[in-house]
Amino acid sequence: MPARPLTDETLRQVREQLVVLFRAGLARVHGRQCVSTYLQANRPSGPTAVIATGKAACDMLAGVMDIMADELCAGLVISPPGQAMAGGCEDRRITHIRGNHPVPGEDSLAAGRQLLDFINRLPAECHLLFLVSGGTSSLLEVPAEGVGLADLQAVNRWLLASGLDIGQMNRVRFTLSQIKGGQLHRFLGGRACTALLLSDVPGDEAGNIGSGLLHPALSLLPLPDGLPDWVRRLAERHRPGVSGACAADCHIIGNNRAALDAIVEHAQQQGIHATIQDEPLAGDAELMAARIAAQLRVAQPGICLWGGETTVRLPASPGTGGRNQQLALAVATHLAGYRPAVLLAAGTDGRDGCSEAAGAVIDSCTVERGERCGLQAADCLQRADAGSFLAASDDLLITGPTGTNVMDIVIGMKLAESSDDRPV
Repeated sequence: MPARPLTDETLRQVREQLVVLFRAGLARVHGRQCVSTYLQANRPSGPTAVIATGKAACDMLAGVMDIMADELCAGLVISPPGQAMAGGCEDRRITHIRGNHPVPGEDSLAAGRQLLDFINRLPAECHLLFLVSGGTSSLLEVPAEGVGLADLQAVNRWLLASGLDIGQMNRVRFTLSQIKGGQLHRFLGGRACTALLLSDVPGDEAGNIGSGLLHPALSLLPLPDGLPDWVRRLAERHRPGVSGACAADCHIIGNNRAALDAIVEHAQQQGIHATIQDEPLAGDAELMAARIAAQLRVAQPGICLWGGETTVRLPASPGTGGRNQQLALAVATHLAGYRPAVLLAAGTDGRDGCSEAAGAVIDSCTVERGERCGLQAADCLQRADAGSFLAASDDLLITGPTGTNVMDIVIGMKLAESSDDRPV
């Protein structure tokens, strides 16, 4: 990449370029595209019922309708609140309901009951096609005997603030459910079943996607260390009793690596050097941010990519934002005044934590802009209120629903420095 003056206009163009690259990654793993591509080559035979659940449920169903609408005998879609059906899916055979997210609620319990009733009413010869994406864990639930909604909500709120990774959280969730951790297979009545999964978990472990409704591989692992006594006591009342066999033919049809590969291809088409970093996004967001900032400072000009999912341990009264905004603001503190680096950090589902933003795009002046508005970056990070700072610095990235969910993506652009543009 040739050196060019690092003017404000150059930085604005680079910020826009990073958003274009991010959207190229999203397009590769869009739920509709991934499902239709799979079904073109692997079309089920005979009457088929579809069950779609998660943040990408409506778009994944659209992929089914594109390829095999004529074979569909019935469909159930369970999506987050406010999500509309994708175009072409308004069909009397399809029932669309909404659960609660990110904490299960009354609608989630109603969705669990409707799921079991839907399956029970299907003809025995009907093939079941499950479409599962992230968010499923809270959208529907059939609690274990003796577990009430208040218990589910209290445990899930603690888990979301705990800093535990998704595998550790699911090992607790399995114990409170009659359907998670592969237990749903008990209600299938022996029907043939295929599951198409958009992976939002590290390692693409099917048993962790949507809390593993149809895959029991992880359900018998021990509870994680460090649980409060009240959580451990509740979790130990019920342990899932499932076989080690997988109840469904499971296929990962989209994942984080596919999105990263698409970004690399798009960048290279524009003559930009791009590399996927070996270290995944994982662990504490602020610690990860320090490593990313250090790598950007020594990187050659071009694009550096990271994919995965960090964690944030929330204080008692957190502010706004999510793990991507926390990471982005922390990177901004390390790169304050360092003009050659610009960075985007965002969730591929279009929503980061408790905010409407997907994440943020930061540059060398992010900290300065936010502090001119009377905020302190360190204080906002400590209070898990990165969203407020990034709103003030005008760095939030708003995408709306994306039709997919394959964890998080960080795109760092390192620019070549001209002789007059040395780091300050």
